[in-house]
Amino acid sequence: MNRLLWIIQTVLALLFLFAGGAKLVMSAADLTAQTPLPAAFLRFIGVMEILGGLGLVLPGMLRIRTGLTPLAAAGLVIIMIGAVVVTVQTMGLVMAILPFVTGSLAAFVAYSRWRATPVHAVHATAARQGMRS
Repeated sequence: MNRLLWIIQTVLALLFLFAGGAKLVMSAADLTAQTPLPAAFLRFIGVMEILGGLGLVLPGMLRIRTGLTPLAAAGLVIIMIGAVVVTVQTMGLVMAILPFVTGSLAAFVAYSRWRATPVHAVHATAARQGMRS
């Protein structure tokens, strides 16, 4: 289960880093071409996506503040709920499948890292097993 979570976290982190970075480097005209949202708000969302993407992987990799991983995932779920709503309103239901699946995966990571397989518990178990060997 831990490996599956790490794979999902890494894929989501790459996705959000790319999406957030694109929102920061695109011109305001290009950014607002397909949505009624203001460019400043979309840039804010881009920054939050980058921070959320980093929050998915860095705490576990560095073993510092591992409780931030489920919080980052939960924040990304909130962003993706908004993305689904805006996508349904502007592009239709079929186009909202990608943000829905992305948000569902982020929700899975949030729950799993909070309750099922917290990162700090995985590291503690590995440390205990290493001490017995």
